[in-house]
Amino acid sequence: QVQLVESGGGLVQAGGSLRLSCEASGSIFSIILLGWYRQAPGKQRVLVATISSGGSIVYADSVKGRFAISRDNAKNTVSLQMNSLRPEDTAVYYCNAVRRGNYYYWGQGTQVTVSS
Repeated sequence: QVQLVESGGGLVQAGGSLRLSCEASGSIFSIILLGWYRQAPGKQRVLVATISSGGSIVYADSVKGRFAISRDNAKNTVSLQMNSLRPEDTAVYYCNAVRRGNYYYWGQGTQVTVSS
């Protein structure tokens, strides 16, 4: 099992920045992928960014150049630095971990609201 706890959401004006963090615990030795997804009201949960254990990064087109994902293996954390935020970035953001064997784990979610 893997437990994920997110922090850092909040309310920000358009053009502002927020940093999300997620701490993983439990069977972290078998995590092969960490990432962030988001779900806006009435919409499906979609990928924002992922980072593999080898450091390979994938971003959704909508956040490229504005968001940056990083991980600290020593602290078992993954972070998402969000700059130049837009109202359309408003969503609940979920931390995600994938364990060897294709097991998916989710955090409880943190609300990000961007006002225009």
